[in-house]
Amino acid sequence: MSATAHPRQLMAADIQARKGAEKIVCLTAYTTPMARMMDAHADVVLVGDSVGMVLHGLPSTLGVTLEMMILHGQAVARGLSHAMMVIDMPFGSYEEGPEQAFRNAARLMRETGAGAVKLEGGTHMAETIAFLTKRGIPVMGHVGLTPQSVNTFGGYKVQGRGAAGTRLARDAQAVAEAGAFAVVLEKVPASLADRISAEIAVPTIGIGASAGCDGQVLVVDDMLGLFTDFRPKFVKRYAELGSQAEAAIAAYAAEVRAGSFPAPEHTFADEIKT
Repeated sequence: MSATAHPRQLMAADIQARKGAEKIVCLTAYTTPMARMMDAHADVVLVGDSVGMVLHGLPSTLGVTLEMMILHGQAVARGLSHAMMVIDMPFGSYEEGPEQAFRNAARLMRETGAGAVKLEGGTHMAETIAFLTKRGIPVMGHVGLTPQSVNTFGGYKVQGRGAAGTRLARDAQAVAEAGAFAVVLEKVPASLADRISAEIAVPTIGIGASAGCDGQVLVVDDMLGLFTDFRPKFVKRYAELGSQAEAAIAAYAAEVRAGSFPAPEHTFADEIKT
């Protein structure tokens, strides 16, 4: 099947069935135009709470609200017809317990049309994941570096080195057994990511993990090089749009100040020539 001939939008069961088969392509999106550009190429489009840092200038994801996620989820949904949309549950919207998580997950899915929610946490979140999945809400798990816990971790550090790897592997197994259809592994050693990918029955989606994961996810603004001063080790830049945009803005500003823009071809005559 060609990249543009898709009979329907992908669902959680389709992604779960990719385990050990075709690699899963995942990118973040926060706007309709970006979602449209990636729809034919991605399998999963994640409306990440990274939107708080990427688009709203927040220092972390902790300030992101349900209302922000709904607004951006609605925008992304307008741009998708093939890729499955997964939406992050923001900090404070699910940690209190399964009932709180269900209310907020149901709202996110109802108001955005998302195909699933994503939440962070390992063994301690297994009960909540099971509660949601048993009530018709597909869940993508997320273990390793979980950005909503950055204050506990003491920064954006690699997780699971040494003896901590066994605990992280247990977290991934608990999330999978609780009913998650896929698990994001963020910023973990490659050997640990390979081990987890071999051990759990659902797909792993790596970010700063290993090529041995069942799929990969990146923040689209990072891989497009839209930030000229942010270069994490695990991001490959496929373009340098940030520097190109700055150069274009500088050229525009120079032409406006010089009076060379707008030129005659950019303005309108008093009468239409016949």
